[in-house]
Amino acid sequence: MESRSCLAGMEVPITGSDSLKFVQLTLPSSSSSSSSSSPTGSTHLTRDVGSCSIIGNPPSYFTWKICRSQPNVLEIIEFCGHKEFPKTGLQIIFPEALFPFAMICKNEMAFSSVKPYLLHAMTVSGVAYLIKLENISNYVSSSHLQSDDFFEFNALTHPHQGATTAVAGIAELMVVGRSDGSVGCFQLGILDQRAPGFVQELRDDAGLGRLWGVLSRGRSIAAVQDLVISEFHQKKLLFVLHSDGSLRVWDLSNCSRIFSHSLSGSPSAGSTFAKIWVGNDHNNADAIPLAVLQKDDSEVGTAVISLYSLYFSTGDRINLLLDPSTKSILLEEGDVIDVKLTPNKLWILRENGLVMKGLFCQDGKEELAYCYTLQDAFVAEQLFQGSENSSDDLLWLSHTVLSSPKDQISPFVSSVFLRRLLLPGVYHRNVLRVTLRDFSKHLNDSEFDSLTVDGLKNEILSVIQHEVGADSPISVLQSWKTFCTCYFNNWCRTNVACGLLIDSATEAVGVIRKSSVSMCRSLEDIELLVFGSSEEHGNIVCSRFDSSDSDLEREILLDILQCVGNLSQQLSKAAPAIFYESLLRTPNLSSEEVIPRLLKNLESGYSSSMEAFHVSELGTDVALDKEISYHKRLRKFSVDMFLSLHNLRNRATRWGRVLHVIESYLKFLVPRKYEHNLDSDGLFTVSTALTVHATSQVAKVMFESALDVHLLLSYMVNSSSQIGMSEDEVSRVKLELVPMIQEVLAEWHIIHFFSTTPSDSPLLEDFSSQLSSLQLDGNVDRRSWNEKLGKSEFTLAFILLLGGHSGLSFGHLPDPNSLSNSVQEFSSWIIWGRTGAEPSVFFSHSIGLALILLRHGQYDAVEYVLSLVDAYSREEKICQSLQSDGGEWSTLLHLLGCCSIAQSQRGLHGTMKERKISEAVRCFFRAACVEGAAKALQSLPNEAGWVHLGFSQQVSPAAWKLHYYQWAMQIFEQHNMREAACQFALAALEQVDEALGSGVLDESATAVKGRLWANVFKFTLDLNYYYDAYCAIISNPDEESKTICLRRFIIVLYERGAAKILCDGQLPFIGLSEKVERELAWKAERSDVSAKPNPFKLLYAFAMQRHNWRRAASYIYLYSAQLRIHGAMRDPQRRSFILQERLNGLSAAINALQLVHPAYAWIDAPLDETCSNMYPSKKARITIEEQSPGNGAESQRQRSYVDVEKLENEFILTSAEHLLSLANVAWTFARIEAPPTDVIDLLAESNLYDMAFTVILKFWKGSALNRELERVFAAMSMKCCPKKAPSVGNGQRMHSLLLTSSQDEIVVHESSNVGLPGQESAGSSHWETLELYLEKYKKFHAKLPVVVADTLLAADPQIELPLWLVQMFKGVPAKSGGGMAGSESNPASLFRLYIDYGRYTEATNLLLEYIESFASLRPADIIRRKKPFAVWFPYSLIERLWCQLQQSIKLGHMVDQSEKLKKLLQGALMNHLHQLNVDSDDVMSSVS
Repeated sequence: MESRSCLAGMEVPITGSDSLKFVQLTLPSSSSSSSSSSPTGSTHLTRDVGSCSIIGNPPSYFTWKICRSQPNVLEIIEFCGHKEFPKTGLQIIFPEALFPFAMICKNEMAFSSVKPYLLHAMTVSGVAYLIKLENISNYVSSSHLQSDDFFEFNALTHPHQGATTAVAGIAELMVVGRSDGSVGCFQLGILDQRAPGFVQELRDDAGLGRLWGVLSRGRSIAAVQDLVISEFHQKKLLFVLHSDGSLRVWDLSNCSRIFSHSLSGSPSAGSTFAKIWVGNDHNNADAIPLAVLQKDDSEVGTAVISLYSLYFSTGDRINLLLDPSTKSILLEEGDVIDVKLTPNKLWILRENGLVMKGLFCQDGKEELAYCYTLQDAFVAEQLFQGSENSSDDLLWLSHTVLSSPKDQISPFVSSVFLRRLLLPGVYHRNVLRVTLRDFSKHLNDSEFDSLTVDGLKNEILSVIQHEVGADSPISVLQSWKTFCTCYFNNWCRTNVACGLLIDSATEAVGVIRKSSVSMCRSLEDIELLVFGSSEEHGNIVCSRFDSSDSDLEREILLDILQCVGNLSQQLSKAAPAIFYESLLRTPNLSSEEVIPRLLKNLESGYSSSMEAFHVSELGTDVALDKEISYHKRLRKFSVDMFLSLHNLRNRATRWGRVLHVIESYLKFLVPRKYEHNLDSDGLFTVSTALTVHATSQVAKVMFESALDVHLLLSYMVNSSSQIGMSEDEVSRVKLELVPMIQEVLAEWHIIHFFSTTPSDSPLLEDFSSQLSSLQLDGNVDRRSWNEKLGKSEFTLAFILLLGGHSGLSFGHLPDPNSLSNSVQEFSSWIIWGRTGAEPSVFFSHSIGLALILLRHGQYDAVEYVLSLVDAYSREEKICQSLQSDGGEWSTLLHLLGCCSIAQSQRGLHGTMKERKISEAVRCFFRAACVEGAAKALQSLPNEAGWVHLGFSQQVSPAAWKLHYYQWAMQIFEQHNMREAACQFALAALEQVDEALGSGVLDESATAVKGRLWANVFKFTLDLNYYYDAYCAIISNPDEESKTICLRRFIIVLYERGAAKILCDGQLPFIGLSEKVERELAWKAERSDVSAKPNPFKLLYAFAMQRHNWRRAASYIYLYSAQLRIHGAMRDPQRRSFILQERLNGLSAAINALQLVHPAYAWIDAPLDETCSNMYPSKKARITIEEQSPGNGAESQRQRSYVDVEKLENEFILTSAEHLLSLANVAWTFARIEAPPTDVIDLLAESNLYDMAFTVILKFWKGSALNRELERVFAAMSMKCCPKKAPSVGNGQRMHSLLLTSSQDEIVVHESSNVGLPGQESAGSSHWETLELYLEKYKKFHAKLPVVVADTLLAADPQIELPLWLVQMFKGVPAKSGGGMAGSESNPASLFRLYIDYGRYTEATNLLLEYIESFASLRPADIIRRKKPFAVWFPYSLIERLWCQLQQSIKLGHMVDQSEKLKKLLQGALMNHLHQLNVDSDDVMSSVS
């Protein structure tokens, strides 16, 4: 008959059982298998089968599986409850398909220590195998079976025997049942098939049954359906179930039948007896419980399990008596997978769940069936597979809750799915890999195994993004639904239940699945109540209420839970997911904002924006249908809730009683307290894995239960006017119950967070390796933990269990109740700590948890948990208790700051890193200000990032802050967070004066401040805050430290090219100008001349900015002098740059001295030997006040001084050297008083005429000046002669003598490529150049035209003198009538040159021109002609010309021309002399 059922427990997967890798062993084919040709019977596998063998103490659990997809492969896994679940299993590949049977037992044969286990197996053809096995963990990929490791034989001893239908076995015995009803026993210990006794047939005819190979001739016996071997009173009994319902029991010690009975006199058509199970009754050792499965073939999935009892008695022979009373269990839905009998219990594993029935119950309670939820339901719920609308509700509620634009909805939804997909129990390695492959994402073993949690997320998101057609929330949701549906289907196929794992010693129950192993746990009392399995559970909880009227309160509680269920059903499973995600996404989404928005959705439905979103995403018609459907559901919910709340109040008569029941209910949600006296460290065992996973399940239920109550109370408060709640009752909810719920939510959230959040993978160089105090645990036994860190199955709870709480160590696998107890103890330890003592608040233990996690580098988790605790601690009530609780709050803030520092070093950049640093600064400052911080932080271990200061804990607050701020400053400095370090250095400075009175400081205030200001200087300088760095220097009271910092300041400014800040007037040189200048000079003396920027230039600018013109001139002149010294060492291609820099320096020095009064316009000459040779000593022109005080010979000796004139001289010579270097002419000078004359020749040869004339005019006077000018013009004239033109020079000249800047600065490593500046001013012809300069400089020396003409004629007597040159001689026009008189370059000089060089024609013409002009004066000018000495002609030269013409005629040279010239000359002279007589007479007449 059908029985009532209630939920009693849940399946808990063993972590790591889903990621096994198998080592394969192959059995060779044999003659036994090949020769066997008997019919196999109905042995085809219809489903995956599996079972478990338990061996040893403490036990080792051997699970075996045969999968329908690989019927010839037997998978074996060995694990222990007190050890880690293995990483490898064993696959034995048989030559043919296996019969659904295997048995593993201890090897009791001789020499069995190497091969301690035996495996029994049989193929469908009847070949049996006995295989010796080592420990499964010993097998590796290269392992193989030796010939003596296995024994095989054919179980078909006669050709006419029926096919094998059932197999059973114990250590050295295998029993085979056949289709003809016969049963064969094989003594495997003999190992020789031909030996007597190896095989025995069990038959009714005892005589014939002992004959080998003789068939029984008795009546026909139905086929053997199942075999079970069990031991009672040291007797091995074989229970044989035949297909017709016949049950026979055989005593294997003598192979005799001791019992035979037909369980069904006339079995119904289509009904088959399939299986039999034999158990033990601990209450009655003589009772043998039996369970028989009878299947109804007419109805698929319908079966009946009948329970029988056999009573065992001994005497002369064994007697068995069947109890006539039987019980039947009707199984209507789902095929039976496996059934196990334990003392007093029957466990039935079906496709739709696990059921436990009591065997010997009275008073009708035997009808109650206890159900255990399988993992399939949990996975379906987490992936929104159970309800059609759950995933849609997730999207719509997300849109309601999120106030941000819809582009953030998709990431939010993806985050929810990702978090649930990677939850323990949902995530399955092989399933995810297969699912990714279904979406064309192929990863090999090494690639997949190398993925961390973040890597898995990225791979999944890449699939989702690839599947999304449009970037809209609807498309993203649809992609997730498709992916999760595929994942769930793969999960169900991959994790098919194969059998039960039962440990009779502890009544531990587990499920063997195709790709995993799991255990079962009992539900908590609150879980029983929440799931509403039975009214008895409500009685259990309500019986603990401190009230006399427990029945009424029980009814009130059930009504409250009904209201909670209605509200939860309306919001669907999406609401807890959204709320949980909001807790994890703070501050992006505050959980405090979620509750009001969810309630708003319950009260008024979706907003107009949500309706518009529906229309835009779904279309008008679909959106309208959904809106109508939702409003109908909302109206029904509102009415139902209104009626339920009114009924609740009517039942309780007042709301105060309802609130009292809710408060009592909430107290049961608070984690219970247990005392823990376990000092040993835990290990990563199967027991710990089960504890962690079970804890996550309990925490989820508790969290969602508290959230549901929170929503109900908030809903009641919002509807208080409608349901009749008073203001006092509303206030009680807000001030008492809601804070209580929030604390419960926080507690279970943290437990769930630890149990489900994967650990972070360690970095090669993280915070713990850099900070001396944060070191990973060096215990050798824990080094393997790092391999697990970062994997999805290794959650934070494992670190807590292994690092701080040993938990329960089970030798056996835990039974359901023990597993629940371990969950309670672990939850208690997380919340209340080891002793279970009442703390001020539960958050105090979070410090200990944080230290454990810090030890293993879990900074993200520590930061999140401590941030959550910190957020709660800001509430007034908790804050006060924390502040007065021995500085625990300061410890919390300190650890939170350490985590923020660590996170900032883990690949963050930009604003994210700055935010983490700011959080760390804020936490450290807050930690230092908490009362009792000194005592609390001094007691921290090394992993907390603390360096013990070495002073008593009894110190003044100021002294404590001083030391703490210095510690924080050092921590930030170690991690290159200089701005934060600077803040703590400044904060420490504020505490120095006040801390002096405490007596803790061993240093003076000046020394401490000097050190701190030096740190401030260093940090600001590193940050390029030069103004702040200088202010730190001038604030430093320690003079020595100040000097060091100042020198460092200047050096760094030089290195960074920022030294100009010293000269722009921004820095306040308060009493430091001399030191700054001295440091600059110190730097300049030790710097290379090519340094950029040059220190001497900065000194020049520094002095100019302070209006110290003479010092500025001195510094820039020193720069020029250094260039002169080092310039000779440079390559020629760079020499021009150096010379240009020297010119710039000299020009700047001249300009600076010109700003000084002429009496003081001088500077000291450099003491360098080269410079001293340039300037001879003379008496110092210096006043007494300006003399530098000093003693000894150095101050007494005379020094050289340089004035403006000498600077100008050097400037000119340097300019000449520079221009010559540009023309690739090497020349330099040693002294400036009298430069060598060869420089003029070099300049002229290089066409540098301007520079040549400048040098001449500067350094030569009088006749020496004329001589040098004549030399230059003679050289210029020679270039005009075609036959004598020099090949050097390019006709260029300098524009001016103004100071010009070089191109940028001196290039140290690059050669120059500068062209010669243009030197021509009026064309490119030498004649034009000569004309230009002759016109310009003849005023300095009037004879220059004569020199030019003389040079030209000397070079080429026949040359045609240019007209402009002739005109220079004719300074006085001939028509003026003055004759040939004039300056040194007069017509007479030209006349003489013509005569000297035989140019008689030109000479005659020139003379005739002036004579005729004299004779043809205008009447108005005649009076001037008649004056005394008014006219002069070179008569001696005329006479010389006459003689030369005569000589030419005499010699016969050019006779005709000479005659003609002579006649012209004679005529002109006669007329001229006649005119002179006339004029003389006129003069005499006028006188008389």
